[in-house]
Amino acid sequence: MRAVDAAVRCAAEDDITVLLLGETGVGKEVAAERLHDLSPRRRGPFVRVHCAAITSTLLEAELFGHEAHAFTGADRARPGLLESADGGTVFVDEIGELGPAVQVKLLRVLEDRRSRRMGGRAERRLDVRFVAATNRDLEAEVAAGRFRKDLYFRLMAFPIRIPPLRERREEILPLARHFVRQRCQAKGVPAPTIAPELAAWLEAYPWPGNARELRNVMRRLLLVSDGERLRLGDLPTDEMRVRAATMMADGVTEGGLDHPDERKRIEAALARTGGNQTAAAKLLGVSRRTLVSRLDRYAIPRPRKRVPAAATA
Repeated sequence: MRAVDAAVRCAAEDDITVLLLGETGVGKEVAAERLHDLSPRRRGPFVRVHCAAITSTLLEAELFGHEAHAFTGADRARPGLLESADGGTVFVDEIGELGPAVQVKLLRVLEDRRSRRMGGRAERRLDVRFVAATNRDLEAEVAAGRFRKDLYFRLMAFPIRIPPLRERREEILPLARHFVRQRCQAKGVPAPTIAPELAAWLEAYPWPGNARELRNVMRRLLLVSDGERLRLGDLPTDEMRVRAATMMADGVTEGGLDHPDERKRIEAALARTGGNQTAAAKLLGVSRRTLVSRLDRYAIPRPRKRVPAAATA
């Protein structure tokens, strides 16, 4: 992570577009915030755009804004998130989820820093710095025709890969202690110590959910501890190991759909959840909308709800 921090510091000195690469939970948003805080734009706004959290029909309006009556329900003009980031940094998370139409418009913004609201004619000059992030293999997306090659190369001006936690084992305990101190300071209570056997287990566990999973585990331990020491016996270690082994063996991790073999990952998640799309999406670390779009993309039949035998009698 020293190399990651050094890259962030270098990029912060310039307005070059940065693309943060890594699995879900590795800390891409934290890196984006640090980049902003180290840059000359630190006094400006830091605006987050979570592409997977906004439906495709609304994303364009959210990003670029709209004029009054641009579409049904647009009673008045509204600036987009890009405009609201003027003078600061816009962080576009999960950029691999952008549809073709929005990709074209974003490419133009990256090229000339001008934006046009939906339903409008006037172009507005944007003084923003772009930081994007994805857990997807964008090269595979380009090869498959789902992501524009020209946009890909625009984003790849300064790529920074954040390695998964299993490749940074020497950082697991410092991070665990940091999460414990952070939570205890917020509650105004002393931070308990970590038992040696728990420390050894934390370092050996593969952490498919990365730092986000570690933070949740430490918070759980704080809830069930006696306040003086966190112990291994308070964790469902067998259940966690089985789940992690299954997820990594099946290619289904909380990193989401970041691998070329997406179809295999999706089918494995659906098999594990008995066809429950909501549960499968949660397992993959994506929204249900994203999962449904992938089912359509790969022509995977949508599982039907099972009807109880009594209902068909």
